[in-house]
Amino acid sequence: MGDFHQNGNITTLHNLKQRSLEAMEDDLRKFGKTRPMTLILPSLFSELEGDALPNIVKELSKVDYLEDIVIGLDQATEEQYRHALKFFKPLNQSFKLLWNDGPRLRAIDEKLKSKGLSPMEPGKGRNVWFCMGYSLGLEKSEAVGLHDCDIVTYDKSLLARLMYPVANPAFNYEFCKGFYARVASGKIHGRVSRLLVTPLVRALKKTLGTSEYLDYIDSFRYPLAGEFSFRKDVISDIRIPSDWGLEIGVLSELNRNYANNRICQADIADVYDHKHQDLSPDDAARGLSKMSIDISKAFFRKLATNGVVFNSETFRSIKATYFRIALDFVETYNNDAVFNGLELDIHSEERAVEMFARNILEAGENFLSNPMEKPFIPSWNRVTSAFPNIVDEIHQAVAADMAEFGE
Repeated sequence: MGDFHQNGNITTLHNLKQRSLEAMEDDLRKFGKTRPMTLILPSLFSELEGDALPNIVKELSKVDYLEDIVIGLDQATEEQYRHALKFFKPLNQSFKLLWNDGPRLRAIDEKLKSKGLSPMEPGKGRNVWFCMGYSLGLEKSEAVGLHDCDIVTYDKSLLARLMYPVANPAFNYEFCKGFYARVASGKIHGRVSRLLVTPLVRALKKTLGTSEYLDYIDSFRYPLAGEFSFRKDVISDIRIPSDWGLEIGVLSELNRNYANNRICQADIADVYDHKHQDLSPDDAARGLSKMSIDISKAFFRKLATNGVVFNSETFRSIKATYFRIALDFVETYNNDAVFNGLELDIHSEERAVEMFARNILEAGENFLSNPMEKPFIPSWNRVTSAFPNIVDEIHQAVAADMAEFGE
């Protein structure tokens, strides 16, 4: 049984093992009559050929409370797009497949770029942003969920627990962040969250002093979870990063736009495992190395908007403070692993900490040397102000692609 402790300044919705999935789904069917639900799935074509996504489609085909599924497909040729249309056909819900690399959506992308209104960097952030824009045009959409397509332990209970807080009309939540224990195959995973984000937040508090924002981030049990849900009105004004800072960027935007009592986190899975990124200690442009730099910069940018002044000496202090705190966390997690009969490679953990410490300093130097960097994708409010019919154009492009290349 999970605990019932409220550990921070946002509400935690626990899994106390007292309620069946069937009862929760009964509620969701009722909620769907007044608050229709949409699911966003950002996907790479390669994930269609993996082990996780076929099972996700199989599980989603058993769900009857979703109104729409919006799938963003990246890195796909025309032949692969045709295959994807067949791949998702078993879904029982109305689904729309955005061929992000197709000529129609690329033309819209170029139109937006002409006004500086399109994501400059390819990746999940860009994919999610276009799916959000498409969702704005869905008349029957009030609650929107999003999860990754590489969850190898997926079952439909994850979706039910993710959607419930924002679909329930009796709740006032605008946003729900999913969390879970990253334990699988006898090991503790989630290195970036365990060994970078939490110790970095604690180091920032110690170096810069406490702040409401850092307390807010520290309240999330798994801040890098790729699963969250929200009311549709959240989409219009949110500005998200296009890089690996997506999850922290989303949380930061919610902190700016809403009071803490409109935000919650929910325990959505007993077991969770997905594709693991390489550490890549010798290549700052890929894997967990790039991720750690992007996430660190996301924190520094947000704190700067709150009036924090950074310089080289500040970043050296943050790095040194982080390093000591993170090494203490390695011991903590090792003890937790032993207590639960799990494996933890202390050498590998400390190598990750050493790399993260270097990258915190590199992220700081990058932040100082690029003061005009624009990592955020413009909000959809700004985009529709410049191009009032752009959402309709995206809908027409997607419909034309599906009609031309579908059977």
